[in-house]
Amino acid sequence: MSKIWTLCLCGAIALLVGCASEGKKVSRIDANSVTDLSGSWNDTDSRMVADEMINDCLGRPWYDNMIQDKGGKIPTVVIGKIRNKSHEHISVETFIKDMEKALINSGRVDFVANATERAELREELASQQGNATEETAKEAHQEIGADLMLTGTLNSIVDQEGGDQVVFYQIDLELTDIQSHRKVWIGDKKIKKFISKNGVKL
Repeated sequence: MSKIWTLCLCGAIALLVGCASEGKKVSRIDANSVTDLSGSWNDTDSRMVADEMINDCLGRPWYDNMIQDKGGKIPTVVIGKIRNKSHEHISVETFIKDMEKALINSGRVDFVANATERAELREELASQQGNATEETAKEAHQEIGADLMLTGTLNSIVDQEGGDQVVFYQIDLELTDIQSHRKVWIGDKKIKKFISKNGVKL
């Protein structure tokens, strides 16, 4: 009798698992497609904001002025802290990578590693001094100093009534001269999303 109950129990578990699996469907979509299921900050927002703000930044008068001051050499930029002050858990690292890509692909600035990455690179450089061959070991004190630092914040405001919700995002970025601490560019990007029971409307 116990064997019969065991078989019945196993069958019931298998049936439940099978039913649960049938309710899920997974399909692959283009990584660059615009998708907005929840209305929260997503990869599309990150990519769009990074591209638009970097293009605006590099198209302003400070750029030509600095090129002239540097005798035709393009400026070197490093990304500092980007703070998430919104109500959501936003992957700031993804946003920073999108900005790094936009800066590098522009071809209009040199770009250097941030403080965290530099610490790791210096550790590797120190390791090479005692372990790598003389011909391949890289020399210390050869880093390129950045001219400018890009910093910023992500903020949000939520307005909700019943089942409807409006989420407002504001992204503020600043580009600062490291030598003089003079701010050469300030930009912002605003995104507003209306989230209803029927879906998300930007």
